[in-house]
Amino acid sequence: MAKQGPILESARLILRPYREDDVPELLPLIGAREVAATTLRIPHPYTEKDAREFIAVMQHDGENVRRAVTLRSDGRIIGGVGLHVNEKHRHAELGYWIGTPYWGQGYATEASRALVRYGFEMLGLHRIFATHFGQNTPSARVLLKLGMRYEGCQRQHYLKWNEFLDSEQYGILRQEWDGGAYNG
Repeated sequence: MAKQGPILESARLILRPYREDDVPELLPLIGAREVAATTLRIPHPYTEKDAREFIAVMQHDGENVRRAVTLRSDGRIIGGVGLHVNEKHRHAELGYWIGTPYWGQGYATEASRALVRYGFEMLGLHRIFATHFGQNTPSARVLLKLGMRYEGCQRQHYLKWNEFLDSEQYGILRQEWDGGAYNG
């Protein structure tokens, strides 16, 4: 079902596959401790080797949809967004990160909205879900703006940097997306 797929566009953004020449631009953004602190899978420190391995995996990640989030105005990378697809159950986990210079400007919501639309309309998904660490209230706002519903908390579910963190769960069904004001 899910393949690399097309380049996705929104009002201010272009979501495109990662490329090898993205490494120099990617490193200072994804390598920020503040970014790693809000995600489960981004290590800190984040090295050039990590970036090259990440891009190599993304170029051959046929089941999932991973995109570099770039500004439409100048093509600069500002973050990343992805869907981890489970074809059997027709659902996917949404994940995203935005470089700290671009926080608070609505880019995570805009990029995620474009990818959720793609997941429902082009991949035929039934459900898309996401999680965030308990203290990451900006992510909660993003997910609610997408029309996702809060589904609960897995208390102290993850161990990150020697601290147990809650995992807050959100989800949206295809019929909720189709019937809501979230797909504009």
